[in-house]
Amino acid sequence: MQIQPYVFFNGRCEEAVKFYQSALGAKVEMLMRFKESPEPPPPGTLPPGSENKVMHAALRIGDGMILMSDGNSTGQPTFQGFALSISLPDIPKVERLFAALADGGQVQMPLTKTFWSPRFGMLVDRFGVTWMVNGTAA
Repeated sequence: MQIQPYVFFNGRCEEAVKFYQSALGAKVEMLMRFKESPEPPPPGTLPPGSENKVMHAALRIGDGMILMSDGNSTGQPTFQGFALSISLPDIPKVERLFAALADGGQVQMPLTKTFWSPRFGMLVDRFGVTWMVNGTAA
């Protein structure tokens, strides 16, 4: 069994895909727009002009997968009550990924040494997604 986060960007999914490709080296394993669906959505379920929005995307980041969509593109996405977490042993890479994710976002806890990690930090990226970045090297 695997648990995979499914994140709805309410109209900004394509922008998020490109950002995570650049910031994290994410690989797009699948991307389908609403107009490419084998079955069109029921009438009235999507706002006009949504045919080019992302219906479903799958991004591979390291060994993990994040699933994404524009959803019904109703406005600013809100992400509350969870964080995505990255752990890796390469401390210089931890620092690079943290800086890349923080670009256009807001650092909540700068990277610092903690009792469990040589580098740990938290931030909210430009889309409002909270990230915890953790170095695992001893």
